Amino acid sequence: MSEQHLPSQPGDFQMQPYADDEIDLKELFGVLWTGKFQIMGVTVMATIIAVAMAINMPNIYRSEALLAPVSASGGGMGGLASKFGGLASLAGISLPSGGSDKTGLGIEVMKSRQFMQDFIAKRQILPDLMAAEAWDRSSGDIVVDDDVYDVQAQQWLREVDPPRTPEPSVQEAHEVFQQVLSVSQDKESGLVTIAIEHMSPIVAQQWVTWLVQDINETMRKQDVEQAERSISYLTEQIQSTSISELQAGFFDLIQQQTETIMLAKASPEYLFKTIDPAVVPELKAKPKRALIAVLGTMLGGMLGVLIVLIRHYAFREDG
Repeated sequence: MSEQHLPSQPGDFQMQPYADDEIDLKELFGVLWTGKFQIMGVTVMATIIAVAMAINMPNIYRSEALLAPVSASGGGMGGLASKFGGLASLAGISLPSGGSDKTGLGIEVMKSRQFMQDFIAKRQILPDLMAAEAWDRSSGDIVVDDDVYDVQAQQWLREVDPPRTPEPSVQEAHEVFQQVLSVSQDKESGLVTIAIEHMSPIVAQQWVTWLVQDINETMRKQDVEQAERSISYLTEQIQSTSISELQAGFFDLIQQQTETIMLAKASPEYLFKTIDPAVVPELKAKPKRALIAVLGTMLGGMLGVLIVLIRHYAFREDG
């Protein structure tokens, strides 16, 4: 009898999962249909919350400028670098070999804390960066949060936990500025894009313009100071050596550093040349309010389904 029953067992095992799956699927749809009003309620509530959040979020405008790196290399400089590269390295002089390295350096300097500190202090943008609450379209002015900053007294009033202070530190301001600043370079063309996002389109455009001016000025100043130090050092070396070949090489290096100083002082756009300047944007970049509402509705529906299933199966297990 056992041998006659065994052949039917595989068929039983094959049919059983399908029967269980069909029963579970019907039960699942039945549970969801029973809790349809709960799902609808959660979905509607989530949609209302998402729409309210989207409406209350301020418009953010994006202004950007397209820049072309200014190459400092040339045929004469390349020949000079190959001829006197050893002497230059001893003197601590970096002869130009191409514009790409300096471009990368300029981008990193722009993102640095020191540059950001100098930029914020020079342009007096800390209240607009850390205390802006809204933008008045009619007047074009920034509305500052009175609980954070007193415009009349020029005093910070915000309440923060240590180690933060009422007046934002350089590190905190740098962190916030990194969130609104975007710097990217196209690998194929080498063009650099600098962008600022802010609730005021006027401020966004102004900051981009200032950033281009200040990074050019900073890099020009650094190169001039380095060239002047190199000339001073080379002059001392000429006086301390009697070898005519070394003196000739030092004179050539001094000439190169003098040309660097002349070029820097004569070029307002020393590192980056503006191809497409920043303009005041007319349309907002974000938030995408329709997308926020759709996502809120979808998440609300998923949450409603999850709540109905959890309540049903939890109560069934308890029973």
